[in-house]
Amino acid sequence: MNVETIVQYIEIYGYLVIFLFLFFGIVGIPAPEESLLFLIGVLCVHHRLSLGLAMGSSLLGAFVGMLTAYVCGRYAGAPFIKKYGKYVGITNERWEKVSSKYTVNVRKSIVFGFYLPGIRQISPYFAGITNIPFRRFFLFSLLGTLLWIIPFIMAGYFLGKIFHINPDYVPYLGIIFLILFFLYVIIKYIKRKITEPTK
Repeated sequence: MNVETIVQYIEIYGYLVIFLFLFFGIVGIPAPEESLLFLIGVLCVHHRLSLGLAMGSSLLGAFVGMLTAYVCGRYAGAPFIKKYGKYVGITNERWEKVSSKYTVNVRKSIVFGFYLPGIRQISPYFAGITNIPFRRFFLFSLLGTLLWIIPFIMAGYFLGKIFHINPDYVPYLGIIFLILFFLYVIIKYIKRKITEPTK
């Protein structure tokens, strides 16, 4: 989907489109939402969007998506895993181990998980399944949403003011973020494998 199509959708349906993009980006298929957020900032510089409305729609879409995924995980996730987990190798022992690790690192997983494609989609479901208290999840996900949405939109906005950025090329940023994410995972995996024999 190119930039003109996105802007056209927004012109026809309003800022609800931005809300839906971010909402389904959280509860649905992992996508390079970072490039969309950066693009929103650039489009605001070009006066194609209102910065306040675009920011508000983005924040609301991502946050409501987190809460929706949490509720789905809390009320439907656990029964689903108990019933079908054995077919994909999720034994009770493995589940308990993963759950305990997640519970210990829940703040980092929710707040900073926004920056990792795939993790930000899984984390709210997992928080619901492991029965993380709603108030705690609410605060962590709100903080994570703010720390994820605002920097990317403002980066697009300020860089768009300093440099001439063609909005048509912005979607390629998503590919760059995805490559950097995979490089990070690979490097971390290699480092762990190198240090394991020495322990």
